[in-house]
Amino acid sequence: MVTICAMTATIMQALDTTIANVALPYMQGTLSASQDQINWVLTSYIVAAAIMTAPVGWIANRFGRKRIFIICSGGFTIASVLCGLAQDINQMVLFRLLQGMFGAALVPLSQAVMLDSYALHERAKAMSIWGMGVMMGPIMGPSLGAWLTETYSWHWVFFVNLPFGIFTVLGLLVFMDETRKDLTMRFDWFGFAALAVGIGSLQIALDRGEQLGWLESNEIIGEFIVSAAGFYYFFAHSLTTSKPFIQFAIFKDRNFVGGCVFMAVMGLVLFSTMAVSSPFLQNVIGYPIITAGLLLATRGCGTFVAMMLVGRLMRYIEARTLIAGGLGLTCFSLFYMTAWTDQTSVPEIVVVSIAQGFGFGLVFVPLSTVAFLTLPNHLRTDGTSMLTLMRNVASSIGISVVIAQLTEGSRRVYAVLSEHINPFNHAMQMPDVRGMIDMNTDAGRALADVMVGLQAQIIAFSQDYQMVMMFTLCVIPLAIMIGSTKAALRKQAQATEHAVME
Repeated sequence: MVTICAMTATIMQALDTTIANVALPYMQGTLSASQDQINWVLTSYIVAAAIMTAPVGWIANRFGRKRIFIICSGGFTIASVLCGLAQDINQMVLFRLLQGMFGAALVPLSQAVMLDSYALHERAKAMSIWGMGVMMGPIMGPSLGAWLTETYSWHWVFFVNLPFGIFTVLGLLVFMDETRKDLTMRFDWFGFAALAVGIGSLQIALDRGEQLGWLESNEIIGEFIVSAAGFYYFFAHSLTTSKPFIQFAIFKDRNFVGGCVFMAVMGLVLFSTMAVSSPFLQNVIGYPIITAGLLLATRGCGTFVAMMLVGRLMRYIEARTLIAGGLGLTCFSLFYMTAWTDQTSVPEIVVVSIAQGFGFGLVFVPLSTVAFLTLPNHLRTDGTSMLTLMRNVASSIGISVVIAQLTEGSRRVYAVLSEHINPFNHAMQMPDVRGMIDMNTDAGRALADVMVGLQAQIIAFSQDYQMVMMFTLCVIPLAIMIGSTKAALRKQAQATEHAVME
C-alpha cells in the first residue's frame, strides 16, 4: 500500500509537468490573458518546483518524512483544485506557484520511501515500479491533457488530480511509518536564499529566452547575471560554513555522482525530444492533437516493457552496461528520427518511438538504483532531492536549447532555400514544375513560400534530433564513472548474511 501511495503521488506530479501545456490556448481565452501572460502558467510552476526541490532533504529530516509527504500531497491536491477554479490569470499564476511548491517534494520523497521500503536485492524491482510513474507521466501527459480538454474542458486538466490526491493522503496516513526527526538541525537561510535566487533566475531566463530573443533582451541578460551571482554566493557560503544548506557529503559517493550526471542527461534528452516531437507530428505531418498524443504514447509502451524486464536483468548484467546500452538504443532511434519528413509513415513513427522508450527504460531503472547503492541511509532524502533537481534543471536547459535551435534553424534554412527560388533556376523552368508553381502569379508565389517553409521546418527538426543524438553519443563513455554493481550487491549480501547468523 505504501508503494501504491508513493506511485500515485509520483504520477500526479509527473503528469502536471506536461498535462497543462496543450490546454494553454483554451485557458488564454477563458482567463483573458495575453500570450506573454499565459506562459507564466508554465513558468510559475517550473520555477516554484525547482526552488523548493533543494530543501526537501532538510525539511524531511527535520520534521519527519511522513508528515511532510502528507502535507505536500494534500497541498498539491488543494492547489490543483484551486487552479481549476481560477477566474483570472493572476489567480492561476498564484495557484500554480502553490502547486509547484507542494509538488516539488513528491518525487524525491516517493523515491526515498520506495528505497527504504525494499531490501537491497529488491531495489531494482522497486525502482522499476517507481520509474514507471516518473517516466510515464510526462509521456502520457500531452495525450491525456488533450483528451480531457477536448472532451470536457481545460479545468479537468487540474481536477483529475483530486481523486488521486485524496487516495494518496489517506493511504499515507494509514500505512506509512514516520521517520526519525532531527530536532537539532538549523536551517541555512542564506544558503537557501542564494540557491533559490540562482535557480529561479536561471529557470525564468531559460523559459522566457526564446520569446524575448535571448541575449538581445536586457531582461534575459539581467536574469543570467542574477543567476550567476546567486550560485556564486551559494557555493562560496556553503564551502566555508560548518553546516551548509546542502550536505556535500553526498558528492563523495562515486555512484551517486555518476547517477547525477546521467540523470541530468536523461532529463535533457527525454524532455527535449518530447518538446520537438509533438510540434513535428502536428505542424509538419499534420496530425490532430489527440492522434499526435497517441503516437507519442507509444514511447511509453517501450518504457513500460523495459522497466518490467530491467529489474531482472540487473541480476546478471552490470548497471553501467545497461545504461550504455540504453543510451546507445536512444542514439539509434534519434538517428532514424533525423530522416523523418512530412511523408513518414505511422508504422515507422511507432517502431522508432517504442525503441526510444525502451532505451529510456534501460537507463532509468539502473540509474535510480545505482545512485543510492552505496550512499549512506541518512543521506538518502538529500540525495533524492538533488537527483530530482538535476533532472529538472537539465530538462529546462534541454527544452530551451532545442526550441531556440528549431526557431533559428528554420529561419536560417528558409533564407538559404529561398535564394534558389528565382527565374534563373533551371528546375523552376521545367514544364511540370512551372505548371504548379508559376512565380509570375500570386498563387504560385504563395505555394512556393509554403513549400519552402515546410522543407525549412523539416530540416530544422532534423538538426535538432541530430544535436540531441550527438550529445547522447558523447556521454556514453561516461558510464565508466559508475562502479561495479555486482560487487556492491555481493558485499551487501555478505553483510546481511553475517548479521542474520549473529
